[in-house]
Amino acid sequence: MNPLARLNRFLGKLPVHLAVILMCVLWIIPTLGLFVTSFRTRQAVNDSGWWTVFLPQPKAVGLPEYTQYCASCHGADGKAIPTANFSDPNLVNQFPSAASLLVMLRKPINGKPHLINPTLPSAPRDALNTLTPLISYLQTLSGQNQSTGRFTLSSYVDALVGYKGTRNYLSDCQQKVASTLVQFNCNISDLANPAGMGVAFINTILVVIPVTLFVIVFAALAAYAFAWLDFKGRQWIFALLIGLQIVPLQMSLVPIAQLYVKLGIQSSFLGIWLFHTGFGLPYAIYLIRNFIGSLPRDIFESAYLDGANHWAAFRVLALPLAMPAIASLGIFQFIWVWNDFLVAKIFLTTHPVLTVQITNLIDPRGGNWNILTGAAFLSFIIPMLVFFAFQRYFVRGLLAGSVKG
Repeated sequence: MNPLARLNRFLGKLPVHLAVILMCVLWIIPTLGLFVTSFRTRQAVNDSGWWTVFLPQPKAVGLPEYTQYCASCHGADGKAIPTANFSDPNLVNQFPSAASLLVMLRKPINGKPHLINPTLPSAPRDALNTLTPLISYLQTLSGQNQSTGRFTLSSYVDALVGYKGTRNYLSDCQQKVASTLVQFNCNISDLANPAGMGVAFINTILVVIPVTLFVIVFAALAAYAFAWLDFKGRQWIFALLIGLQIVPLQMSLVPIAQLYVKLGIQSSFLGIWLFHTGFGLPYAIYLIRNFIGSLPRDIFESAYLDGANHWAAFRVLALPLAMPAIASLGIFQFIWVWNDFLVAKIFLTTHPVLTVQITNLIDPRGGNWNILTGAAFLSFIIPMLVFFAFQRYFVRGLLAGSVKG
């Protein structure tokens, strides 16, 4: 191939390559930001953006502010005033945010302003921006090392045990801060806290695995019947089954919820198993039926001539040969149900799954959101492992039945 032809070929594919690169960047950058944030401390998240971890880190965040406003009275080490010793974590923990510290500094001491020279900015926003790094340095003085560049697993631990305190579960347990540990024992039993992601993980497993197995078994049996059994109305029933795929799931939520209440299975695992199985079967049957129907007819006819019945042909021939489509279906169904939020929110209120529990971790006042980064990664670790382990089956499943032979 001459150089001009190579250049034309390269230029012809350039738009496609640029589009692929752009799509990768748009997906990777937010995901990377979420991943980095999940390992940062609460104070670091409040102080700076996630990209600052790749920049040179200052030795002590908030040192200039501390030197300007506090060092003259409290000393360089924060121990000059015994009644306000900044090396005491219990004292520093009384001011978990810039707003709480600002309220304290606005209060007079012995009839005089707390800060005289220099004074804090008069604008509340400017004052909060000044005090935010100062809190980080106070936490460093108290031995908590809440520096911007430090990585920690506290977000993951807090999400697992369902901790919603002002700091983090590990620090409060270490220092035995009783006011924020009312529902915790500071041992492995805290993983069983109903408000944590640990219990929600078990609930998700109890939903996903049975539903996936039910869909595979029923869909495989029905697909074989549609492909190789000759009964009246087979094509019409199959066409009706295909048409059911266009029915929006949301249309059935209210009537099925009312039916579940009458049957007494509302907010039960049985109810959500039936719902997911029912709505997963149309596509599952369509997928496996197309694959089984594309298998060579001679194989089944030979088995029938040798005396095999339909059950034997299904078990010995259809299942092994359709395993790529079945594996693909299992992966699709597993991920769909694992990532479901709406159905689990409505039909499993007393046993929240991971997607629902993430929303329960949010503080009603809008705080505590830093835990969500760790909770989000905990929720999709298993789907990611499943996808990367069996990704070749996704392609086979998408092409199932499209090529005969």
